[in-house]
Amino acid sequence: MQSNERRPLDDELAALRPSAPELGGGADEPILPVRLEDEPSGSIALARIQHERDLYLRLLELATVEEIEPFLREALQFVCEIAGAHQGYLELRDRDEHSDNPRWWSSYGFEHGEIDEVRSTISRGIMSMAVQSGEIIATNSALLDPRFDQNASVRTGRIAAVLCAPIGGDVPVGVLYLQRRIDPKPFLSSDRDLIEMVAGHLGRDANRLLARQATIDAQDATRTIREQLRAEGIVGCSEALAGVLREAAMVAPLDVSVLITGDSGTGKSQVARVIHHNGPRARRPLMEINCASIPEALIESELFGALPGSHSTARTKMEGKVSAAEGGTLFLDEVGELPLAVQAKLLQLLQSRMYYPLGGTKPVKADVRIIAATNSDLEQAVSDHRFREDLFYRLQVVPLRMPQLNERREDIPDLARHFVDAAAERHRLPRASISGNALRALVAAQWPGNIRQLENAVETATIRAASQQAEQIEIAHVFPAKSGPASNEPMTFQEATREFQSNLLRTALAEANFSVNEVAGRLDLARSHVYNLIKAFGLSTKRMS
Repeated sequence: MQSNERRPLDDELAALRPSAPELGGGADEPILPVRLEDEPSGSIALARIQHERDLYLRLLELATVEEIEPFLREALQFVCEIAGAHQGYLELRDRDEHSDNPRWWSSYGFEHGEIDEVRSTISRGIMSMAVQSGEIIATNSALLDPRFDQNASVRTGRIAAVLCAPIGGDVPVGVLYLQRRIDPKPFLSSDRDLIEMVAGHLGRDANRLLARQATIDAQDATRTIREQLRAEGIVGCSEALAGVLREAAMVAPLDVSVLITGDSGTGKSQVARVIHHNGPRARRPLMEINCASIPEALIESELFGALPGSHSTARTKMEGKVSAAEGGTLFLDEVGELPLAVQAKLLQLLQSRMYYPLGGTKPVKADVRIIAATNSDLEQAVSDHRFREDLFYRLQVVPLRMPQLNERREDIPDLARHFVDAAAERHRLPRASISGNALRALVAAQWPGNIRQLENAVETATIRAASQQAEQIEIAHVFPAKSGPASNEPMTFQEATREFQSNLLRTALAEANFSVNEVAGRLDLARSHVYNLIKAFGLSTKRMS
């Protein structure tokens, strides 16, 4: 039996729809989409020429962008501006990508909290039609358009004016979606023609960038393991990093202790998080404690908790990090700094899964996984009787070594770009790119402080460039020159290292009559690295007459 009750949205649609005579058809004829009307011309001819000039200049600027994410962001903002669209969405897909969540996308005009919803509910029916047909889709009101009026996303969002264009030629690699004009008028036929033309230009740029990205992906040693692992905070594509991720993937599902070794600033804590988030305890707490940052008198109660009166500051019962990590993971950074007495209690925890809070007489059962990290030589500490041998072997069920940054120099450009974006977001600065010369200088430099030192240098460079209103970060922002030879300010370690390297390379080039092959052999460097150093230091490779 058919219900006489009408849904509220149907009432709205009935009120919005023009009558059949207004559309020029009989009452039984289907409602067709409203046609886009032509834009008036004549008096605005000069303004139109200027507008087209500015438009092509913007397209030329977009053609110089070398990274997909900034390209999507800038292209979408540009398109929304010229079309007068209040909201927009742009996505690109790799040729072999079939996921519902494309790798590359950008949105415009949506509130921050709406972005996830937008990606899942924005009208897939309209976008699918544009991609499958290879033609631009235009409608004055998706709600009134019989092609789309039954789409759940259209009805839920009450979507009116829409322009949707495929990106990428005969075989689209993406789609551009615009909705809700800023002006209450519908999109005009001139808007459609303009967007169709712009989409053609964007398609050529998109194909270029996707091809470039495919080449980068082919060189990305971490790509395969990243498909199996949640490692969002890990930046880089080197074989050295891939080895670390493979080790992390191997130990993550196992409920065993892990000892991460490596120099300070190599990313030990990040890898500990990867292991936790990919293991069976991922939904439980991850508690971190730096054993070197807590006074010796307090480290025991910090770890195991304390009962009232057990020491001068324990006026009430104190929960320790072991208790807080129950069911999850306890990460002990700089574990080599633990006092011997606390080492004994940690050994007891590892052996029996029991511990005593400070001042307690009854053991407490614990269910925690221990991941430890150190930048010191624990084997030497064992020999020096500063670290318990039995604890060392209990912690090192699976050892994992973090490589120094100079062992993964190919990751420096990716890390630098990542730190530029992070610094811009943290300090609310305009987003800036980093020049090729600056990247080569970063790759050539020595980083005894590893990733942490690189991050600090890039953050400072980003702030310095922003203060000078520079759109690009250059070598001078990363390695600022001294005020002059008369300056009494001492050189930093970085500056002294760069000067030594530059002089050494300049001398080697001169002695080898500027033969890069010979210089590479003399200095025991790869030819590619010699070329990078030459570019970074601005040296000439021309032979002397």
